[in-house]
Amino acid sequence: MSITKTFGWQRIPPKVLLVANIRGIVPSFHHISQHRKSMPEKRKTFKKPSKKHQPKGLAILYEDQDIIVVNKVEGLLTVSTEREKERTAYFHLTDYVRKGNARSKNRVFIVHRLDRETSGVLIFAKTEKIKHLLQDQWKDFSKTYFAVVTGKLPEKEGLISSYLTENSAYKVYSVNDPEKGRFSKTGYKVLKESGKYSLLKIDLYTGRKNQIRVHFSEKGYPVVGDKMYGKANKGIKRLGLHASSLTITHPITQEEMTFETDIPVYFKSLLGY
Repeated sequence: MSITKTFGWQRIPPKVLLVANIRGIVPSFHHISQHRKSMPEKRKTFKKPSKKHQPKGLAILYEDQDIIVVNKVEGLLTVSTEREKERTAYFHLTDYVRKGNARSKNRVFIVHRLDRETSGVLIFAKTEKIKHLLQDQWKDFSKTYFAVVTGKLPEKEGLISSYLTENSAYKVYSVNDPEKGRFSKTGYKVLKESGKYSLLKIDLYTGRKNQIRVHFSEKGYPVVGDKMYGKANKGIKRLGLHASSLTITHPITQEEMTFETDIPVYFKSLLGY
């Protein structure tokens, strides 16, 4: 018996992946992988909003009554800071789920964060219960990134591990003493090289603050556009880091779901393709 899931206006098979164009912030349907672990509880999926009604700086990849998954542009905070309260993914999504009704009690809950200058896949919960269920499983979920780094790595595929800690200036760095840092592990594979840069696919095995940026900077191959851990790159328009894919187990249906986005067009331009 075939099973078909409905996402918005079209019916697509279970093994599909939602792909978004980060520069145009207009998602296009590709595939979303879904594998049933048991007889799941059915959840209502929501119709994809038109381009006009997408939250600012975000593209809705998937939404049901429990979760909402978006593709964030670079330059947008995930949550507010002392200086910035409104230009955040959290603020725009809360406004989106309230549908313009200031009295609505609808809101979203933070599950994880992306750095301001990092683009890519973010998931939010619609209740505190779902938030905790996702966070409890977070270490078991699969997260991949695309990164453009300066230079050419001698080993085209490998692992980087260290113990990361943070100083009083909020800068992260590696230490040898496991008592003074948190274990961090990053996998990578070179996808393409040019004279100056390398495009990498990265598997994030642990999710420490600035982990990818620190690991490659300390190896001598900083992420392009990284003003904190790298060096000035004349003419570079953004940080070369994009959260490309997230695989989760839905906290209610127990379905395995993968949300994936394309390599940003700007990254391709840096590599000459």
